[in-house]
Amino acid sequence: MTKPETHGSILIVDDEKGQRDILKVILKKEGYDIVDVPGVREALDQLEKREFELILTDLKMQGQSGLDLLEKVLTDDPQQCVILMTAHGTVDSAVEAMKKGAFDYLEKPLEREDLILTLRRAFERIGLVHENRVLQKRIEAFQSIPNMLGEHPKMLEVFRVVTKIAATTSTVLIVGESGTGKELVARAIHDGSQRRDKPFMAINCAAIPDSLIESELFGHEKGSFTGANAREFGIFEAANGGTVFLDEIGEMNVAMQAKLLRAIQEKEIRRVGGKVNIPLDVRILSATNKELEQEIKRGAFREDLFYRLNVIRINLPPLRERGSDVKTLAEFFVKKYSQATGIAVDGISKPALKLLMNYVWPGNVRQLESVIERSVLMAESNYIEPEDLPAEITATTALAGNIPFELPPEGIAFEEFEKGLIIKAMERAEWVIGKAAPLLGMSYKTLQYRLEKFEIERPEKRGK
Repeated sequence: MTKPETHGSILIVDDEKGQRDILKVILKKEGYDIVDVPGVREALDQLEKREFELILTDLKMQGQSGLDLLEKVLTDDPQQCVILMTAHGTVDSAVEAMKKGAFDYLEKPLEREDLILTLRRAFERIGLVHENRVLQKRIEAFQSIPNMLGEHPKMLEVFRVVTKIAATTSTVLIVGESGTGKELVARAIHDGSQRRDKPFMAINCAAIPDSLIESELFGHEKGSFTGANAREFGIFEAANGGTVFLDEIGEMNVAMQAKLLRAIQEKEIRRVGGKVNIPLDVRILSATNKELEQEIKRGAFREDLFYRLNVIRINLPPLRERGSDVKTLAEFFVKKYSQATGIAVDGISKPALKLLMNYVWPGNVRQLESVIERSVLMAESNYIEPEDLPAEITATTALAGNIPFELPPEGIAFEEFEKGLIIKAMERAEWVIGKAAPLLGMSYKTLQYRLEKFEIERPEKRGK
């Protein structure tokens, strides 16, 4: 005989064994997972061991009553579903119990049909409660990183990891292309940690000359170099007790990497020109748009430092890999800049949204935000239309629709395809970045970054 499908778990609480046995027979035939106990104490013991979706309890029992059980379980979980069974003379008490949070009551002697229908209604409600809990978790996940939105699985995984590791003291390496929100993730980790009341200090390693980066990080003593007219603290000292965020860590020179490694290992630094080691307590978060494993092979990044920084790794997906989030983000930015500028823009038209969805977004979320801000300012109506979008969106999207290319059934390696397009554009532009960038709908800086990422060089340069 086939075992019936389980429709839910029920804990039966009744001090009459005959009543429990009858209920077990009926409800097991209906496919419910049943556990029965004779009293409140035993019920609480069971609830310590496992969860039950529904509790079906007699109101009047020897010792503690069903009302006592109701109050205890709703204190622990206000959404626990409880149904009371009551004799005719105690209906008023059952009604009072519903006011305190019981789902319903059944009057004894129980009618089988009434019992089954009531349980079905209860499990419909339980299903809705479960859906609401899942939705709430998703909402909390979306809100775990301020100003970062997304429902794509890759972003939900980012939110999950940030929430899980924020309270730890481990170093974190955040990897992602420019414009994906690496600093937002770093700030969210800091804000979710026990260091949230201490400083968060960020520095872009690519923006500091090699000759100054040690001073910026560790500080310097008066007279330690030309222009050092006074003692200055570096960001490590300024962040003592808090968090240091090293953006674009892959741009740090190897000599400075060795000093950073020592600071991490020894938990102390020495100012430039100083003679005293200064103990520090900082959490280090770092970020890069480079593949550091490749940099290690090239000898441009220390392997021992990499393993110190890469205890926890968070990979931020580029916007093109979570295209389903473009609509959500674009609508968010429309609302943001409509409120900020006082320009009444209610949304994005379907043709304009299609153009946004089909664009590759080399500058990622930062580029999308910039495009929407401009489009809100340029909008001639209450909706952003295609003519309100910049040429980089409309031109390259139109071009993409005319490319004589059929997507093979097995798909393509997108990065290889992108690399090929960039090489073709550079060849047509005679390897002048300023001429090739418009052909691809990219800014000069974005194309320069893509050339470095894919290690694309002019053929005669490669031959040298």
